Amino acid sequence: MDLSFSNVMFALGITLFAGLSTGIGSVLAFFTRQTNHKFLAGALGFSAGVMIYVSMIEIFLKAKVSLEGVYGAPLGYWVTTIAFFGGVALIALIDRFVPKMENPHEAREVEEMSKVKDPALMRMGLFSALAIAIHNFPEGMATFTGALQDPALGISIAVAIAIHNIPEGIAVSVPLYFATGDKKKAFLLSFFSGLSEPVGAFVGYLALMYFFTDALFGIIFAGVAGIMVYISLDELLPTAEKYGEHHIAIYGVIGGMVVMAFSLLMFAR
Repeated sequence: MDLSFSNVMFALGITLFAGLSTGIGSVLAFFTRQTNHKFLAGALGFSAGVMIYVSMIEIFLKAKVSLEGVYGAPLGYWVTTIAFFGGVALIALIDRFVPKMENPHEAREVEEMSKVKDPALMRMGLFSALAIAIHNFPEGMATFTGALQDPALGISIAVAIAIHNIPEGIAVSVPLYFATGDKKKAFLLSFFSGLSEPVGAFVGYLALMYFFTDALFGIIFAGVAGIMVYISLDELLPTAEKYGEHHIAIYGVIGGMVVMAFSLLMFAR
């Protein structure tokens, strides 16, 4: 893993891009009065396809190779598998302790939120911002470590995460806007809720800089794969199903896998 200054800055930069894409959702919410169900379902499905494919085909495999190099073939595979499900357990615990009403995985449509002008919307928006910040922290580590291992891989992960961050931006900005009437405040809170992703990346960098070993890299990478698979299955696919037709979501998933597969083949060494 390349921990040179230029590579670290690149990894931090694309992680910042992925996190602050919540701001795109904020902007769209101010100009959209009706959710485009088919487009959103396809986009979220595409993001899930990218994340599932890259996690199972690329990230898990690289973690396995690294850990088998440290512990040998049988034990290294065991450690990889345990670390993978450890990542699943971590993000599941985070998800479990976020109150359901404010959970960003519980998607709401633009028109649904805009019709209900209630002071409680302020609380909904603020808690959504907090919930998104909590969920984005491990995603930031996933993007950052992926980019350090392979810049092309990092870009793919960042784009997939950016796509699914856009509806999260809407979930924060719309209730805040209709509670306060202040577009600027709603946009800024939504925008900054994504900052926890580069914060997660920075924490990951400190861990790697001071404690980096092949074993730690393999464990973190396997855990990242688990986190991304859980996000795809728990958040992206159910939301895609809610917003659009089943087959559009599935076509998006397959499309994301195909694009990810070809991108990996193009940069294969």
